[in-house]
Amino acid sequence: MAPNHFIPAKCSIRRAVADDAVAIQSLYRELVDDSEVRVLPEQIEALATAPDSFLLVAEANGAVCATALLNICADTMYQFQPFGVVENVVVTQRLRGHGLGRQLLAHVEQLAVARDCSKLMLLSSARRHEAHAFFRRCGFAGDTKNAFVKYRSQFAVR
Repeated sequence: MAPNHFIPAKCSIRRAVADDAVAIQSLYRELVDDSEVRVLPEQIEALATAPDSFLLVAEANGAVCATALLNICADTMYQFQPFGVVENVVVTQRLRGHGLGRQLLAHVEQLAVARDCSKLMLLSSARRHEAHAFFRRCGFAGDTKNAFVKYRSQFAVR
């Protein structure tokens, strides 16, 4: 890998807009090797005004370099207090290790606090050991709960 002379100290974080679709799709394809990944500008537009979903992007030097999705989920366990689910956390490979992901997750936490969330949960592929270490450094515990996933292709047909 060529040396990277562009190392941002700080990024700006904002809600994604339709024009970010190509950049977000590129980030998702860094996360998963799946040619079916397709980010639609109209879906980003819908999320941009959704009260309980926050598709965030981090920009450095005018370029989208990271993304995360936070969904606020209603719950009954603690009266009206919701919880948050964080998905699709991606920092572009060439800028990992420079604090952008930490800033992005700190922003997610601020949103969760503002919405009075009882907790944040996230899933990460079992094979992404570097990501797991990163999430632990950001305060997420990987040993308190087990996550279970069932993909659409596995749903029972009725």
